[in-house]
Amino acid sequence: MTMATAAVLFAVLLAAITVAESEYIDYNTTHKIIADKINVHLVPHSHDDVGWLKTVDQYYVGSNNSIRGACVQNVLDSVISALLEDKNRKFIYVEMAFFQRWWRQQSKAKKTKVKELVDSGQLEFINGGMCMHDEATPHYIDLIDQTTLGHQFIKEEFGKTPRVGWQIDPFGHSAVQAYLLGAELGFDSLFFARIDYQDRAKRLKQKTLEVVWRGSRSLGSSSQIFTGIFPRHYDPPDGFTFEINDVSPPIQDDILLFDYNVQERVNDFVSAALAQANVTRTNHIMWTMGTDFRYQYANSWFRQMDKFIHYVNQDGRVNALYSTPSIYTDAKYAANEQWPLKIDDFFPYADHANAYWTGYFTSRPALKGYVRVLSGYYQAARQLEFFKGRNESGPNTDALADALAIAQHHDAVSGTERQHVAADYAKRLSIGYAEAEELVASALAFLVNRRLSSHEGNPVSDFQQCPLLNISYCPPSEATLPNQKILVIVVYNPLAWKRNEVVQIPVSTREVFVQDSTGKEIESQLLPLSNATMSIRKQYVKAYIGKSLGEELKYWLAFPVSVPPLGFSTYILSRPERTGRSSTISMVCRSEGSVNNSVEVGQGNLKLLYSADEGKLTHYVNSRNLIRDFRTDWDLQVNQPIAGNYYPVNLGLYVQDSSTELSVLVDRSVGGSSLVDGQIELMLHRRLIHDDARGVGEALNETVCIVDNCEGLTIQGKLYLRIDPIGEGAKWRRTVGQELYSPLLLAFTEQDEDKGLHFKKSTFSGIDSSYSLPNNTALLTLQEFEKGKVLLRLAHLYEIEEDKDYSVKASVELKKLFPNKKISKVTEMSLSANQERTEMEKNKLVWKVGGSIEKPKVVRGGPVDPAELVVELAPMEIRTFFIFFDLLQTVPEVENHWVM
Repeated sequence: MTMATAAVLFAVLLAAITVAESEYIDYNTTHKIIADKINVHLVPHSHDDVGWLKTVDQYYVGSNNSIRGACVQNVLDSVISALLEDKNRKFIYVEMAFFQRWWRQQSKAKKTKVKELVDSGQLEFINGGMCMHDEATPHYIDLIDQTTLGHQFIKEEFGKTPRVGWQIDPFGHSAVQAYLLGAELGFDSLFFARIDYQDRAKRLKQKTLEVVWRGSRSLGSSSQIFTGIFPRHYDPPDGFTFEINDVSPPIQDDILLFDYNVQERVNDFVSAALAQANVTRTNHIMWTMGTDFRYQYANSWFRQMDKFIHYVNQDGRVNALYSTPSIYTDAKYAANEQWPLKIDDFFPYADHANAYWTGYFTSRPALKGYVRVLSGYYQAARQLEFFKGRNESGPNTDALADALAIAQHHDAVSGTERQHVAADYAKRLSIGYAEAEELVASALAFLVNRRLSSHEGNPVSDFQQCPLLNISYCPPSEATLPNQKILVIVVYNPLAWKRNEVVQIPVSTREVFVQDSTGKEIESQLLPLSNATMSIRKQYVKAYIGKSLGEELKYWLAFPVSVPPLGFSTYILSRPERTGRSSTISMVCRSEGSVNNSVEVGQGNLKLLYSADEGKLTHYVNSRNLIRDFRTDWDLQVNQPIAGNYYPVNLGLYVQDSSTELSVLVDRSVGGSSLVDGQIELMLHRRLIHDDARGVGEALNETVCIVDNCEGLTIQGKLYLRIDPIGEGAKWRRTVGQELYSPLLLAFTEQDEDKGLHFKKSTFSGIDSSYSLPNNTALLTLQEFEKGKVLLRLAHLYEIEEDKDYSVKASVELKKLFPNKKISKVTEMSLSANQERTEMEKNKLVWKVGGSIEKPKVVRGGPVDPAELVVELAPMEIRTFFIFFDLLQTVPEVENHWVM
């Protein structure tokens, strides 16, 4: 270009700029779905981890920003302001743990405006649990509880029921999510991002990223949900992220400024939309406009989306609109398409070759164990809270409920968080436990005292519990009983069937004598502690209480107990000389001269060999086979034969051949596999010396420090093994699995010796003494919602065809569950109790499934007759009810309702 030409061009441009005027542009964001165009649903969202690199509260208030500049409070403040500016803008929010924190800080005027945004559909709650939970390592009851907590908050404050599941970030997905935390919640759809990279590649080619996912073989088509997998991650296509420091070029539409680029950016948008449309069925595609902790300055996003909607729709090649997953789901349903069927898990997950996300099945085993123990304790505490009567001003279970809910986050119990964040989860659990422990103690005292007549002395008030029994530490049972004193042990059973088990408590002397509540002597044993147990006890008690113990513990005292359903029995420990008879306690001794210093346990095909010194299982002998290196949805290319064959194990696993089953149950979530025929492999404890480069920025190397000395964390897990003829193992797995999750709860009180007579009638059952639940049925939830209103969940424990005796319908008699109360009404609810079941079923979308799919008849329990009050349960069915009591009419208390 010559100097003369350049001068002329500059003059023309200068003239154009001189005559042009910059003016306000009224962006048209009113666009809706257009039937004959590709519709690009822009879904503004922020993925806000309930703890990860920072704690939940640090993320909320924006502290500790040297780690990550994230402030959820800013996100919500900014988003609400941006939504109020334009009624066409939309936003979805997911994590109620954060929203609750923000909500309680708002003025009445602000709350009114936010409720208007929710009512108009501009702000929509998606998923609606307290967190976006993990799907590999939590217990399913915890998933139900944390979701219920969030859904009840939304219902109470806004009168809304979430329609869509939004599990965009968990590291693999379980079929339980599809049916239990999807269809059973009344969700119409479920969306997520993470699947195996090989699986995603195949689905992109075949346009099968969106499927109907049937999560339960037992519940068939009633367990299915429309499921969408994002084509890349949960962020927008490249070039369309607009946080204030993002690098995507904005639309520059002011002709008075340089770099005017409207058509260029419209072309980029259309190109990305067409690329996604080519891998998606129907003419609807979703862009997830956001990612982690975005919208801290919401106008930065909304300004650009306003412009794109305006200019893209002027261009006319595709249609862009503000949307939500609910709107997108309705559009997909209206397309009347047939969808592929998915029937199993999305585990294990790898995001590229040699990168399987299976180690976290075992990460932070102490936290996993703590969550599992407190989950079972929470269920028992809620029951006792109901039996005593809830007291809003006194100790209750709320803090533990909140702590457990947050702990189900996919960077919490999963073990994928930083160390200081793991400590924060544990601290919250500890605080919640302390309040629940106080409640449990007071409830047990209340129930014991109501069994004692007024002339039997002062009421019991000082029950103690032993949360450190896992490290063989229990001060009330180890204490030397003073003269004229006894130790009363109350054993509470949270299950709704009678239990006969063996209880073990640490004692410091062999001079002990055990009686039941009738005064009958109980046969007992003293068990020696292994060297490994003594070492763990010594170190960890010092770490916990800050000082060394005095005398060393000598024995475990083991004795059988029999406990009624939803009730307790009492047992008395005393010195034998005080009873006027000699002790009949037996001793179990370790033979130091055994061959190879090992102990062999078991008969037949399975033999377990233990190290006598360390108490460790050294190896076992068996000869069984198991089918690996396989995926149902694609031909697997095996890059990691070990990591790629590990699966999450929550309850247990088993292997079988043509005649026999070997079952193993676990005490916490672990990783498991069968890498060699005839073997089961379980990983209890995972430590790393180096960071795994997955964003945490520190090694998973947990330690325990005493003063200045830090050593690697020691975990002592428990495995439960059994061999059965083929087809018979399910009975043991299901029954013992429930007992492991809901162990007997022990409480101790030291009393005067003559007070022991007062406890002879201290056996309590909260249900009719002649009744217990069927062997294939469990009571999952018994929770007082408000006075005269109780939340009840019942579950069938067996799959169809799992067991020849128990894979059948079961019945539960509500009158016998509540023998001393007059039931006035029973209302069946959705799983999270936020809508009536009949309404949920009436509004459910029925999706078409492609191909010749077998459609077995779905069997479910029928409606509850208001006179008979009997609940039917089909295999794998969980039913949720609100039970209303007539407070003016109480059935007279009958002695045999309360005493065995």
